Amino acid sequence: MSRIAEVTERILARSAAGRAAYLDRVSRDADAAAERGPARTALGCANLAHGFAACGPADKLDLRGAAKPGVAIVTSYNDMLSAHQPYETYPAVLKAAAREAGAVAQVAGGVPAMCDGITQGRAGMELSLYSRDVIAMSTAIALSHDMFDAALLLGVCDKIVPGLLIGALRFGHLPALLVPAGPMTSGLPNKVKARSRQLFAEGRIGRAEMLDAEAQSYHSPGTCTFYGTANSNQVLMEVMGLHLPGATFVNPHTELRAALTKAAARRVVELTAHGREYTPVGRLVDEKAIVNAVVALLATGGSTNHTLHLIAIAAAAGIELTWDDFADLSAVVPLLTRMYPNGQADVNHFQAAGGMQVLIGELLDAGLLHGDVLTVAGRGLDLYRSAPELKDGGPVWRERAEPSSDTEVLRGVAEPFSADGGIHMLSGNLGRAVSKVSAVKPEHLVVEAPARVFDDQAELLAAFEAGELDGLDFVAVIRYQGPSANGMPELHKLTPPLAVLLDRGQRVAIVTDGRMSGASGKVPAAIHLSPEAARGGALALVRDGDLIRLDGAAGTLDLLVPESELAERTPSGAPPARGAWSGTGRELFEVFRPGVGPAERGASVFDSVFTASAGQAE
Repeated sequence: MSRIAEVTERILARSAAGRAAYLDRVSRDADAAAERGPARTALGCANLAHGFAACGPADKLDLRGAAKPGVAIVTSYNDMLSAHQPYETYPAVLKAAAREAGAVAQVAGGVPAMCDGITQGRAGMELSLYSRDVIAMSTAIALSHDMFDAALLLGVCDKIVPGLLIGALRFGHLPALLVPAGPMTSGLPNKVKARSRQLFAEGRIGRAEMLDAEAQSYHSPGTCTFYGTANSNQVLMEVMGLHLPGATFVNPHTELRAALTKAAARRVVELTAHGREYTPVGRLVDEKAIVNAVVALLATGGSTNHTLHLIAIAAAAGIELTWDDFADLSAVVPLLTRMYPNGQADVNHFQAAGGMQVLIGELLDAGLLHGDVLTVAGRGLDLYRSAPELKDGGPVWRERAEPSSDTEVLRGVAEPFSADGGIHMLSGNLGRAVSKVSAVKPEHLVVEAPARVFDDQAELLAAFEAGELDGLDFVAVIRYQGPSANGMPELHKLTPPLAVLLDRGQRVAIVTDGRMSGASGKVPAAIHLSPEAARGGALALVRDGDLIRLDGAAGTLDLLVPESELAERTPSGAPPARGAWSGTGRELFEVFRPGVGPAERGASVFDSVFTASAGQAE
């Protein structure tokens, strides 16, 4: 049996009770949907009248009747964030396309969409991971009106896509289709941008020059083009069969993008209980789809944030995914792409080289993906070997048989960039952690050096600026950054200064119970350390000068202090006190801190809810 099959069987066995309970509920709701007609027909007259009061005459007439399905549009539109700005015009387009397909679409609700790029290194970042679960709850609120027979989910970035999907999975009898907006065109080359950031960290260029470089990188509507969490989201949604084939990396405001958006509305109508191919999202997102997502993440060297998000998504569907599953799959999944920060190319270069069609085709042919899965395009992942093209104003799909046109960006399984996946799991007496090794040079994979302990990232930045870290080999310990301490912020702002020290020949690494984001770069890092310092993790016992050994190749992380000495130590430092964790709205999220689950279980406030659901099935 292949490793892919072994891990899948293990997940199936481990998840049997929870998945059965989840599917029982999906089946009950699906049977009811098939029998009664459109969902709104179960509403009382006053309820339904409220539901169509604001509609135009034609839609109002259709919603009074029982012939046409209703489609919910749940959108993350705002015009501050480039990735979500294109969604401004989507509702009208989707409504018109749904109407042509014999349905009525309504904007059921909006979800928040914050940008980690804007909040990086600031207090707002401490709300970022929590926002995923707020988005899930917001999605549930949008769908709770029971007016709808399917959902179109409009979201791209970081926590937004996982949150939308988690919320939709709790309405698992509804079909759900993710509608992407696409990446902005390529701007300043990534190598130049990274160099500018290091020069700025060293004080060799000023703010105006740095801002010019950043503005040339992030310059127009669309997703940022580096391969961080946002674009990892997009890859995973297509491999899971939740996008239309080839829809992921088509640029905004193009004819093909518009045609795919209309096609998404038409297709979701066909997936309703009264359409031709009823496909509830709760059945689509199964154990095989989850394994496919992990494989795609590893094969592309994607965002470490998905070692949290995929676990939370799986849990919402009654499936138990673990870090051990990631580790075992990483051992057999080759790295097939080089996109920044794992290389100099961006997602537009990946798309031009063959994109998702080449990637999926290679992985399917090598037996690394499950092909026998449900998708929004139909049964079988082979459908995703095809790329959309325009014909008579609409999309048609052509299977791509050609290999990659640029093997510096995208390769086949026979000649990978690396024999294993880009994400490793570490374990040792400090706990368990995640390490993104795909961008780390082999000579930097092993670091053994004294600890420099910081309880806040600002302390490390101040030490760098004061020259206190110059000429030293050290492991930067940044603790009390876990989910229950302060929301588990990304610490990506630490990468440029530490990269400066690395380039000077110093041996440096990071160990933290926080996150480093999908833009984690060349500095070796052990992140998401669990258990976190705020919940009794050994990280709270580390002192300045303690030797730490991080071995990204062997998958170990150890504090080289005798156990007898550790047993006599008491924790030092502390997470922010309740009164101190305030400002930028953080006090409104205080209730999340004691209730959030550990990083290993997805760092979700729903952890106990989904665990209880599985237990009830037993």
